[in-house]
Amino acid sequence: MPTLQTHPKTSPEEVLQHLSTCCRALEDKKAEDLTVLDMRGTFDVTDYFLLATGTSEPHLRALFKEMDSVLSKFGYQIPSKIKDHYSGWVVVDAIDFVIHLFSPEQREFYNLERLWKDCPKLSV
Repeated sequence: MPTLQTHPKTSPEEVLQHLSTCCRALEDKKAEDLTVLDMRGTFDVTDYFLLATGTSEPHLRALFKEMDSVLSKFGYQIPSKIKDHYSGWVVVDAIDFVIHLFSPEQREFYNLERLWKDCPKLSV
């Protein structure tokens, strides 16, 4: 049976380092409104959500490609390369953290910060 997704064995410190590197890469690509939510103890599926906003469909594609590149360097394999950036919400599951890339409209509509308001925000 094929594995859907794999990632390297990581310590909690390495997870934070990978998350920080993703944040820097998104900042370098001009992502807006970066937010990291600490999901530990609240959501059993992942430890962190990284939320970022892209200004257009081409910008969302560029942000996704950058995340794919950064995660690949750390040994993450994300086989389902999401090509549909037209929805305005692209999710990259790195297992220990999930990256949500939004258009401004979708970010406002889904408002994950409000949905998960009890989760602490980490300094990016």
